[in-house]
Amino acid sequence: MRSVNAIIQELDRIVSHPRVMLEKYLGKGKKVVGCFPIYIPEELVHAGGMIPMGIWGGQVSPAIAGKYSPTFTCSIMRSCMEFGLTGKYQGLSCVLLSVLCDTFRGTSQSWRIGVKDIPIIPFIQPQNRESKAAKEYLIAEYRSVRNRLEEITGCKITDHALSKSIEVYNRHNQTMREFAEVANEHLDVVSAKNRHAVMKSSHFMEKAEHTGIVQELIAGLKALPVCEWKGKKVILTGITAEPNELLDIFTANKIAVVGDDLAQESRQFRTDIPDGDNPMERLTDQWFLRKGCSLVFESHRCRGDMLINQLKENNADGIVVCLMKFCDIEEYEYPIIAQQIEDAGYPTLCIEIDQSTQDNEQSRTKIQSFTEMINDRRP
Repeated sequence: MRSVNAIIQELDRIVSHPRVMLEKYLGKGKKVVGCFPIYIPEELVHAGGMIPMGIWGGQVSPAIAGKYSPTFTCSIMRSCMEFGLTGKYQGLSCVLLSVLCDTFRGTSQSWRIGVKDIPIIPFIQPQNRESKAAKEYLIAEYRSVRNRLEEITGCKITDHALSKSIEVYNRHNQTMREFAEVANEHLDVVSAKNRHAVMKSSHFMEKAEHTGIVQELIAGLKALPVCEWKGKKVILTGITAEPNELLDIFTANKIAVVGDDLAQESRQFRTDIPDGDNPMERLTDQWFLRKGCSLVFESHRCRGDMLINQLKENNADGIVVCLMKFCDIEEYEYPIIAQQIEDAGYPTLCIEIDQSTQDNEQSRTKIQSFTEMINDRRP
């Protein structure tokens, strides 16, 4: 069996060079479909024998994306447009995009005009989730996505194959949740950066393949002595927590990440697809079970309560809000959850995530100050 460090290094290489995985699957004759953030029904792609591959942008200073995305567009969408316009996604058969906010809506049209060689399949997941018509509408949307995928790729998507793919994805969700629990017993090995690599690598691999590697990692971690962590512990929330240089600042200040509510990470794995006889209805039902996310409407916002529960369950010292620059939805929720957490007696830190800059010094200063704040609060 490989060492824990060897497995983590492999996953980190995949995160650092996702193009290698794209070329690998294309070399095997697989069709690869790009999946924009955040809630894409990847099971439909998987059921057609194709590879769903995440499109989450990256650290880049946009040179031409400004033709389609103004500077006040959230940086993850700007970087996605930049990569699409400069050929970084060449080889994808098409891309899927859920129109969850105004920025996604604009991107769906900009992509159609600017990246003509990679077709886009936009769809809408309804926000009025209490209406019976909403489920009927979403089933129709997912059927439309399935039909367009079949038309563009030539791959057939059957109900039987979809049921099998749902099993694969639910198993992967369970494995990732187990990893998050086991990792907290080995914080000397699973640093903030390493934890991120395990989570994010799932976006660039076939899910059963990723499940196998993470299960191997879990077995390796369980064979190690349990670590009694002497440093601070935090929960991350937001869209993403990148780049690695930012995560290294936590490690340098002896801060461990013991849980997250990141759209790129645990939000992907916390809601399984429910049981049922009709796979398309089951896939649809998952959307109505999602909660605690800024991109999903709830009459009663439970995100703050969920974060407070995570703090208590993991004996964490505070919350770090990773606020995506120009993400209106996250910016709207921040003061609400920050007040709830402060009222519960925990400190919060807000750091800005901007994929168009390489400078993390402001975040470094904030994290250092946050560490001192935690120390002052400790008895």
